[in-house]
Amino acid sequence: MTLRSFLIGMTLISVVSDSMLHPFFPQFFEGTFGVDDPKHVGYYIAAMCLTVMFAFPFWAYVARRIAELKLLAWTQLAAGLLCLYCFWTTSLFSFWVVSLSMIVFKGSYLLIYPYVMSLEQKENHTSTVGLLSVIVHFGAIVGAILGGLVVDSFNPRYIFLVMAAGDFIQIFVSIYLVRSAKYDTSYKAPEKEADTGSLVPKGFILKLGIITLLLYGFAYMIRPFFSLYWEQISQYDSKIISGTIYAIPGFVALLALWLEKKKKVGNSALNAILPSLLLGIAGLMLQGAGVALVVIAGRLIYGWAIYQALVKFDVLLFELSTPKSYATDYSKIHFFQNLGVLIASFSVGVLVDNFGLYMPFWTATVGFAITLILYLLAFKSEVFTTKKHSISSE
Repeated sequence: MTLRSFLIGMTLISVVSDSMLHPFFPQFFEGTFGVDDPKHVGYYIAAMCLTVMFAFPFWAYVARRIAELKLLAWTQLAAGLLCLYCFWTTSLFSFWVVSLSMIVFKGSYLLIYPYVMSLEQKENHTSTVGLLSVIVHFGAIVGAILGGLVVDSFNPRYIFLVMAAGDFIQIFVSIYLVRSAKYDTSYKAPEKEADTGSLVPKGFILKLGIITLLLYGFAYMIRPFFSLYWEQISQYDSKIISGTIYAIPGFVALLALWLEKKKKVGNSALNAILPSLLLGIAGLMLQGAGVALVVIAGRLIYGWAIYQALVKFDVLLFELSTPKSYATDYSKIHFFQNLGVLIASFSVGVLVDNFGLYMPFWTATVGFAITLILYLLAFKSEVFTTKKHSISSE
């Protein structure tokens, strides 16, 4: 196996273990601590996002001095031990403190993404970003279904045992790669580049950050209470079915990657974002309809749209960045994205508490429309220029 294959496998393990609890936060807090307030779920998710927002840039800074895999071996050890404590604790306050500390260390696995990109040539970025995006979606599928199985069969707290197992697997893989003579995982000091500032325009990073802040925030708004929403509008009470419906966008992402590889033709990122946002609006409206079959159709459309949009925005970032700056530039954009999720997390609990489980879908619909307008205002000239070039080339 190549170093790239090991890194992608580690990403999959991380996403699976970390995604297991996401569809079931309301059930977890009620079943484990007797807390059924929707606002509490929103506050906890917001705290998670705030933690990652500051943890990842810190690890990106540390990785400029310590080889990524050596760093991961220690951080995942700490995360795994804290996961075990989260399983045992019966104190809500202790859970908050320890679980957020765990997320600080878990946040270091995000370094794998820019690390993989640094191993690739620029011409392979689109396919690599697509593959990593599908890995995230596929991991969310497995995590949601596995999490539903655990919640149906045991107390939701058992999810933390599986999460700890994932962390320990990453430790062993990291140690193997560091000690193996077949792979070059040594620390490489950043090269001094006089023109680094011009290669990554601050204006573009700022525009991209603000737009993805809105996109990620409104996309996340429909996630925390989706399983409860589905159980309310459908005749099924199974957490496995809820997790499967929740994971439909992940299945669609797998299909999208397969079609792109079969087609072997990549559309311009700027051209693909506009129709993706329009489809996303349609998918959100269908999901808010409150009819099970219509919701499934909406999940399918939305899954295709959000996959295309997120991949193309990442491609734009790595096209303008340089390999030596991938981790720091990605951490800046990631900060914006998590800020969007943070704001959404605070808002969604209040929305559900005051207006019901339908409101996140309609709020997200309006949010996607705002995102689309800002995207056109920010990149109007680039979008229409690439469209003219694509038409003339045909």
